[in-house]
Amino acid sequence: MIDLQAQNKSYWPTEELFDCLIDTVFFVKDMLGKYVVVNETLVRRCGLKSKSDLIGRKPSDLQGHSLGADYEAQDDNVLSNGVSIVNQLELHTYPNRSIGWCMTNKYPLYDDKGGIVGLAGISQDLRAPDKTHDDYDKLKSVVEYVEHNLNSAPCLGDLCRISNLSQYQLDRRMRQVFGLTTGQWVLKMRLDYASQQLQLTDIPIVQVASNIGYEDQSAFSRQFRRATGFSPLAFRKFGKR
Repeated sequence: MIDLQAQNKSYWPTEELFDCLIDTVFFVKDMLGKYVVVNETLVRRCGLKSKSDLIGRKPSDLQGHSLGADYEAQDDNVLSNGVSIVNQLELHTYPNRSIGWCMTNKYPLYDDKGGIVGLAGISQDLRAPDKTHDDYDKLKSVVEYVEHNLNSAPCLGDLCRISNLSQYQLDRRMRQVFGLTTGQWVLKMRLDYASQQLQLTDIPIVQVASNIGYEDQSAFSRQFRRATGFSPLAFRKFGKR
């Protein structure tokens, strides 16, 4: 079995390249879910001074159990079952209480006998919409409709009808302008609005859920936690610390 801790320089000679990417977190973890390789962006996002402050530690060691436990459960699934995480939209929180959307990918690492020995992952900040793209104006009707109908959970069929585009055509344009599928973008819009209400108001959580189209508070809580690692109540407390 490969000793990732001892061999990281041999097996990851491109670590320095990831240090150049200020919008991308890069990491390699061992079978215990502990960091063995990280880039400088992750160090800064964790509010630490050097890579050595991260190596050998797990997310819960750095971010507390309430947030770290969800990341570790995600890691365990990759490490135990070999299930990759591909382009998962997530809302990350940082020690300074700032938040930001990213696309996360995690893949298992295998030795020469086919056994899992760790995982590698990146989380790339979601880029700003490309308002100079030719398709941006063509999507205005979709954007405006969603912005004014968050409480009714806009469906893909409605958006295709409004834009007069097929699902494939709409998704292609959304990816070019927003870097997301239509479904991911709608989810982001809904959870952005919910996050603002949780942080800036004292509106009951059941009302926050209703305001973005959830009739069931528990369904909203599950979706919110899947995207952020926080329950809505924990997120509200985090934002008001």
